[in-house]
Order: sequence, then C-alpha cells, then structure tokens
Amino acid sequence: MRAGHAGRPPTVVGVVGRGLLYFALVFGAGFLLGPIRVLWLAPRVGERSAELIEAPLMLAAIALAARWIARRWTAGWSAPPVLALGACGAAAVLVADLAVGLGLRGMSAAQIFMDRDPVAGTVYYLLIALMALAPLAWRWAWSAKRVP
Repeated sequence: MRAGHAGRPPTVVGVVGRGLLYFALVFGAGFLLGPIRVLWLAPRVGERSAELIEAPLMLAAIALAARWIARRWTAGWSAPPVLALGACGAAAVLVADLAVGLGLRGMSAAQIFMDRDPVAGTVYYLLIALMALAPLAWRWAWSAKRVP
C-alpha cells in the first residue's frame, strides 16, 4: 500500500518529504524557464513583461505538480497535512530565492524580497500563495469526484 492511503496517517517526515518533492517539481520548471526569461525574453520586452509572460507557465507548473502530488500522495489525508505539504513547498521556494540572492547575486535579504517590481512582484507572491494552497484545492476536487 502506498503511503498516504486511507488508514495510514501522514507523518511529519512524509508531509515535509512530499512538500520538498512538490518544491522540486515547481523549482525544476522555474529552473528551465528562468534562463529563457533572463537571457532571451527580458532583453526584448523588459524585465517586468518577461516575468509576467513567464507567470502563466509557472502557474501551469504549479497546478500540474500540485495535482500529481495530491492525487498520488495524499489519499486519506485530512486538510491540515495537505495544507502543510503545500506550505512546505512554497516555503522552500522562498528559501531557494534567498539562497540564490545571497549566494549568487550578492543581495541582502531585504533586497531579495522587497526590491521587486511592484506588478511582477505582486504576481510572484500571488503564485507563491497559490502554490501553498494548490495541493489542498486539488485534494478537495479529487475527493469530491470520488464520493459516491
């Protein structure tokens, strides 16, 4: 029986592990799209427009990853651990942003999180919030379809 099925309550390690898997899927998509945005798109249309063009693609990556995680790994889980899984994935994105900003770009923590374009930055933080909530939304949608 796969972990996460009914009768097997989630553990902290299981929730965090699946949250990190969720993060890896979404971060992987961003890792592939980032160079295209920075090296090809931004010089042509500007940084704000490039980030806004990338946003729907990242939303799709979040939705697909959350759907897969919710369907495959959260059967039988109540809402709190599924929400914790999403929050763990979203928090890992923020930690990765911090690590890249501090380590590779030489920025301060305040610069990393506060010096964003007002429009594209708002969209970015909305995507982070949606990332935190998406597994729970998919879990509810999937559970609703399975109820006789």
